[in-house]
Amino acid sequence: MSLRARLTLFTASFLALVLLGFGTVVYVRVNAVLIGRADALLTSAAEAAARALALTPDGAYTLANRTPLNETTIVQIWTRSGSLIRVLDGIQVVPVPLVPFAPGSLSTDVPVVDELLFDGNHLRVLTLPVYDEEGRIATMQVATDLSEVDAVLRNLLQSLVLTGMAALAVAAGGAWLITRSLLEPLLALTQTAMGITRADDLSLRIPSKHAEGDEVGRLVQAFNTTLERLEELFNSQRRFVADVSHELRTPLTVMKGNADFMRRLDRMDRESLDGIEKEIDRMTRMVGDLLLLAQAEGGHLPLDRRKVELDTLLLEVYQQACLLAGESKHIQIEEIDQVLVCGDHDRLKQVMLNLLGNAIKYTQEGAHIRLRLNKHQGQAWLAVIDDGPGIPEADLAHIFERFYRAEKARSRSEDGAGFGLGLSIAYWIVQNHGGRIAVRSDEGVGATFIVTLPLAEADCPEPVMASGQAVPQPVRTN
Repeated sequence: MSLRARLTLFTASFLALVLLGFGTVVYVRVNAVLIGRADALLTSAAEAAARALALTPDGAYTLANRTPLNETTIVQIWTRSGSLIRVLDGIQVVPVPLVPFAPGSLSTDVPVVDELLFDGNHLRVLTLPVYDEEGRIATMQVATDLSEVDAVLRNLLQSLVLTGMAALAVAAGGAWLITRSLLEPLLALTQTAMGITRADDLSLRIPSKHAEGDEVGRLVQAFNTTLERLEELFNSQRRFVADVSHELRTPLTVMKGNADFMRRLDRMDRESLDGIEKEIDRMTRMVGDLLLLAQAEGGHLPLDRRKVELDTLLLEVYQQACLLAGESKHIQIEEIDQVLVCGDHDRLKQVMLNLLGNAIKYTQEGAHIRLRLNKHQGQAWLAVIDDGPGIPEADLAHIFERFYRAEKARSRSEDGAGFGLGLSIAYWIVQNHGGRIAVRSDEGVGATFIVTLPLAEADCPEPVMASGQAVPQPVRTN
C-alpha cells in the first residue's frame, strides 16, 4: 500500500473514531434528555392522579372524571387486593388495559420504573404505592407511550450515520488530495533519484514549492544539498583521476622513450637511466603526497602535538631555502618574534617548505622573497611574500585544490617537479592545527601567503589523529 493510501486510510479511520465517539455521546445525551422528560411527565401525572383520588360514601376510593392528564399517559389504580379502581386514558393509540402493565411491581413499597412492550407499543411505566392517614390503600401505575421518543432517536441515529458517512467521504477525498500535494516533493525526489540512476546526472535538483521552514521543505533542501555535495565530490574525483592520469602520463612517456632509445642502441645509456630514475623519483614523491592526503582525509594520520618554537623552525627552513634558491633569488627575514605553538614539528616544517618552495619556484631571477613571523591577539602570524608574477583573480579560489596550478602565471618548474599537491597538503596541516591559511595577490605584483596558528598554552594536548575532513575552500583576504 502506498504512503498516500496509508495516510488517507489513517485520516479516515481517525475521523471515523472521532465521529463514532461524538455520535455515541450525542445519542446517549439526547436519549437521557427524552427519557428524563418522559419520567417528569409520569411523575406529574401520578401527582395529579393522587390529588384526584377520593373516598366514596360506601368507603371505596375512586378518581375524579376531570383529572387533568397529559394526552400521552394512562393511569391505573389497583387496590391492595388486586382489584382495578379506575383507568384514566390519555393515549388514543393504546387500547385501555384491564390488566396491570407490570404485575411484578404491584407489591413494591418504593417507586419503580419499567419499560415494556404492550400490544406492540413501547411504554414506560411508573409504579408507586398510594398512602392515606391509615396506611397504604392502593398501587398506582402511570404509563406513557415512547413511540415519539423512539422516532426521534431513530431519526437522530439515521442523521448521525448519514452525516458521518458524508463527513468520512469528504475527509477521505480531502485527505487524498491534500496528501497528493504534500507528497508531491517526495514523488519528485523519487523521480530525481531514479533519473540520476538512469542518466548518471548529479546536476538534477528537486524544485520545491514549500517553505524552507516546514518538514517537506527541509527534506527537499537537505536532499538538494546532498546532491550538490555528491556532485562536487564526483566532479572532484573525476578531476582527480584525470589529473593523476595526466601527471603519470608524462613520466611514463619519458621512461618509455628512454627504454626504447636504449633498446635501439642495444646497450645501457647512463643519461637515459638517469632520466628514468628522475621520473621514478617524481612518481614516488607524487604517490607519497597522495598517500599523505588520503591518510589525512581518512583520519589515519597522527599529529604529534608538542610545543614548537616557530621562530627556531623558521630559521631552520630559511637556511634550507637559501641553499635551494642559491644566488638567483634573494630571501630575507624582515621580522621575527619568539613564538611558541602546539603542533607537529615535522608537519609545520612541511608547510613552511611548501610555501617557500613555491615562492622560489614561481618567481623570476633576482626576485625577492620576504619572511615575517610575529604574534598578535593570541595568534602566531607567518607571512611569505614574493614579488613574482602573482596569481590571476580566477585562480585564487582554486589555489589550494589538488593538482591545481595557475599555469599561465606560475608555470611548472623546468625540472617538472611540481604536481599541485603542496598547497593542498599545507592547507590540510594548518586547518588541523586549528589555524588558517590565506592568500592575497595582484597579478604582476606578487603573492602573499599568510598562516595563522593559535599560540601555545600551558600544556599541549595529547597527540591525536587527524580529523579526516576534506580540504575546504581557501580563505581569501584583501
